[in-house]
Order: sequence, then C-alpha cells, then structure tokens
Amino acid sequence: MTHVVTENCIKCKFTDCVDVCPVDCFREGPNFLIIDPDECIDCAVCIPECPANAIFAEEDLPADQLKFIALNAELVSSPSFTSISRSKKPLPDADNWNGMTDKLKYLER
Repeated sequence: MTHVVTENCIKCKFTDCVDVCPVDCFREGPNFLIIDPDECIDCAVCIPECPANAIFAEEDLPADQLKFIALNAELVSSPSFTSISRSKKPLPDADNWNGMTDKLKYLER
C-alpha cells in the first residue's frame, strides 16, 4: 500500500508533509504535490502534517478520490514533478483554495 495526495492539494501545495517523510517520496509540480508509490514506505507520518487533509492511505481514500491513485503514479514520470525534501511556503492564495471542491481541472502538469 501507499499514501496518496488528493484533490485538495491542488492550488494549495502546503509542504508541511515533506519535512517529516523519512524516504523523500514527495514530488513537487507547479501547483500540486504527489507521492511516488514506489518510494512510499506506508509510514503515515505525513497524514497528520497536511494542513489541507489531502493525504490518505490508499485503502482509506474516499470514493470520489480513487482516481488520484493513478494520477500520483502517472505524474511521477513527468519532468515537471521533481523531488522535494524540504518544506516551502504554500502557494500565495492557498488558504483561499483549501477546502474547495472540483479542483482537478486546475491541476498544472
């Protein structure tokens, strides 16, 4: 099993979760984070650190977020998603986007 970053991360990109990851499995895109499913060791330390509550264990994903399993795996090979191992400031309007729904259309690849 792995952990999955879901829709609420889009246009927020809080990176609090990155600092606690013991294996540096996060990848950063323009406005979204992903977890590399081949690197994730299923430790779950990132879940409580996410201010947007956007990270779930694969088996705990809400039904409307299941598509993010494949999306996280797909974006690992995207050149615009690079490894991140230290937290950064969130996107400037992250608080405004936190909690909004139907954000997948805003994902920048």
